[in-house]
This record gives sequence, structure tokens and C-alpha cells, in this order.
Amino acid sequence: MLQFPCKGGITVSQAVQNKDYLFMKVYDYVQNRIERNEWKEHEKIPSVRQLSSDMNVHRLTVLKAYQLLKQHGKVYVKDKAGYFVQSNTAKDLDLDNPIISAYVQQNHLSEIHQSPVAYNFSQALLDPNLLPNHYFSDYVKKVFDLYPKVLATYSTVQGDSELRETLTQYFISQYKTHFSADQLLITSGSQQAIHLIAQTFIKPRDVVLIERPSYSAAIDIFSAQGAQIITIDIHPDGYDLNQVEACMKQYKPRLFYLNPTFHNPTGYTVSAAQRKKLVELAEQYQCLLIEDDAYHDIYFSQAPPSPIYTYDTAGTVIYIRSFCKYISPGLRIAAVICQSSLMTSLLTAKSLADNGSPLLNQKIFLHYFSSIRLQQHIEKIRIALQIRKEIMEEELAVTDWKWISPEGGLNLWVKLPEELPTEMLLTKSLEQSISFVPGQVCDPLKKLSSWIRLSYSYANEKQLREGMKNFVAIAQSLSEQIG
Repeated sequence: MLQFPCKGGITVSQAVQNKDYLFMKVYDYVQNRIERNEWKEHEKIPSVRQLSSDMNVHRLTVLKAYQLLKQHGKVYVKDKAGYFVQSNTAKDLDLDNPIISAYVQQNHLSEIHQSPVAYNFSQALLDPNLLPNHYFSDYVKKVFDLYPKVLATYSTVQGDSELRETLTQYFISQYKTHFSADQLLITSGSQQAIHLIAQTFIKPRDVVLIERPSYSAAIDIFSAQGAQIITIDIHPDGYDLNQVEACMKQYKPRLFYLNPTFHNPTGYTVSAAQRKKLVELAEQYQCLLIEDDAYHDIYFSQAPPSPIYTYDTAGTVIYIRSFCKYISPGLRIAAVICQSSLMTSLLTAKSLADNGSPLLNQKIFLHYFSSIRLQQHIEKIRIALQIRKEIMEEELAVTDWKWISPEGGLNLWVKLPEELPTEMLLTKSLEQSISFVPGQVCDPLKKLSSWIRLSYSYANEKQLREGMKNFVAIAQSLSEQIG
């Protein structure tokens, strides 16, 4: 899947006149139809004449794209018959080719997570020992006492009404907003919510704005849906709103996926003033804002600004609030809040996905979420995570690496020296039972090769000390070897 960074000085007319842009657009469109299995193996694809007419581009542009698709093993030619889809198109791919590398590498993070390591700095999850596992067993027993038929009952597609009403009242109380439980959907984690949104609102070649860097699963989901991704840089103080407006004006995006609170992977938080302005821009340019808020309660000193959706009066924001990271990853509970017209379409997608999240999970979560123990648990989590973050930073202090200490969340976003090869560092680290996330995995453009994400949440304090000392030693040794 191709991605194009948005630069404020480039106009739509200039981009359209650019031959490389048009050629890549055709290549991307055809490749996506094949990858989505809309065009089957050995099926004839549109003729050069037909596709040039459909896409309003020159025939030579289509021919050039078809020739490169043939070179990359995506299609083949039959004399006087046209172009056909090649079988086994996923093999022998050129990973150095920027046109196809993003798609090929979309499972790279999953492969890292699956590596069994003693020092896990790649997973942005809580150390299971920080969770109230003993209390959970009590709540499970309580749920079976209260709902003896819970295992024999499906949830509704939208989610358990008792849980939706409880969460609705919670959000109204917390943020002084007003909406009904009918505008709240329960999903099996935030990743499912993103997937449902992409399926519902994105067609191939629709423009989607995504932060750079961003949550890797979201990049993969929108790419797999066939979106044309335009990147918006995120900085320690938020976004360049001129860049955001330029992109909205030029590319007319269907939506902007953003993670403005303790952003993954950077840890940055967008100010209240920018949140308000983003809503104004979204209304002006008719762009949906997809606000992914997975870390809102994981702050160390000061609570973050209210979510973007609290500034929305026109229904331009779809808000995703995940509780997986710090309450119970195994229950996989997230809430989606949006206006009723959008909810109707999401419910259709949800019914086709799983016909409703497991009722038992929702009931267990409901009773824990409503308890006094939850607030005590979250306060302990904040203290434990701040200590672990400080340990990781202490061990990194002996290096000349750069990072900005986050005020919440689970990750450090670290800049390495340019000459230190990240992929080689990852290979040597995995050999020593240490994992981390290369920045390229979090980059829609696959170019942030000098950055890495280190998660301080999964390893305990002893593992953090030992693992980070070993990791720094590996990096220093590698620097000496290549120096």
C-alpha cells in the first residue's frame, strides 16, 4: 500500500500532474484489488484502455503500472488477451521496493511479539502481576451468582445494556457531556473498533489521515482496506494545524485517525486548544475524527485534557475508549461513542463480525468497573508505571540517545544515533532474549529507521534493570563494530 506524506506547499493540481503520483496510484489500486482477493488468480484484469478511462489517466500511465506489476509477479500477460492475476503473488517479493514493502511488513510487529524473550520491551501491556488477579476470581464468582444463565445467553450486538448504561453515566459524569446509551457500542478491544470503522467508512482509494508515527495495527487495518494514507506529523506540542488544514483542504480525507492522549508510540499529548481546533477543522472540511484513547487514565502527575469528542457538537468524532491496557487485557472491553446515524452502520458491521462481544466478559468487567477497588487499582498502577519508566530512563541515561519523558502511557520513543542500524540491533537483541519495536513498524512511510519504541510496562523492576543494562551494552558493542 502506498502512502504519501502531506506537505503544506503541495497543491492537489501539482500532485495530480505528477506522473509518478499517477503511476503509483494505478499500481496501488490494482495491487489492492488483488490482495483483497477481489480479482482472483488467473482472472483477467481491466484492459489498459478500460482502466485509463475509469481512473481518468493516460494509457501510458496504466501500461507502466501494469509492466511493473508484471515485473513484481503480481500479473502476467497472454498474447493478444491482456493481463491476468498471477498465482502465489505473495512469494519472492522485493522488500526493498517501497511500493510493496509496507504491505509485506504489516505482520512484523506480530512476529516480534511472538518471540519468547526474558526481557520484553516490545509489548505495551501491563505486567500481569500488576493486575488484581485475586479479586477478579471473586468477581467471576459474583457474576455467576447474579447471572446463572450468563454462559447460555448471547449479548446484544450493541453490547450489554447494563454495561452501556453504566459507561454512559461514567462519561457524562467525567466530562459533562450528554449522550444516550444508544450512542455507545461495546467492542472486543480497540483494535476491533478500528477495524469496524475501516470496514464501514473506507472504500479503496479513500484518503485517510494518520499521525506519523502511529499505532501499527491501525496503519495495517486502513492499508488493508485500500485507503490512501496521508501522514500528519505529531510533535511534543501536538500537530502543525496548518499542515492538518492543508491536508484536509487538498485531499478531502474520509477520516483522520489520531491518538492524542499519551500517544502510541511517542507518549505525546495534544493540548486542549488544539483538540478544540481539530473539531472545528473536521466540521469545516467534513472529515471524521477517529479518536483512539487507550491510555487516558495512565497519567503520572496531572490528568490529561478532556477527550476530543467532548468538544464535538456536530457528530464529527468517533471516540474509542479502551480499558484493556490497565483493567483487564483478557476481557478485551472497549467502548465506541458516536452519533446515532454513524452507530447504525457500525452495528451492521459488528453483527457480521461476531454478533456481539461475549456477555460473560462484559458482566465481569461491569462489576469490577463499578467497584471501589478499581480506583485503588488504577492509582497503584500509576505509581508502579512511573517507577518503571524512571528505571528505564536511568539505564538509558548513560547513552547519548534522545527521548522526551512522557507524562503517562506505557512507552518511551527513543532516537538512536543515525549510524546504528536498528534491524541489526533488533536481531542481536533477540539473540540475547530482548525485544523492542523498531520505529519503521510505527511509521506509515516505513522510514523512521533511527527510532525505537521501548515499553516499560510489561517487565518487572528487576527485569527492567537487567534487560536495559544488557540492551545498552548490545547497542554500544554494535556501534563499536560498525564504527
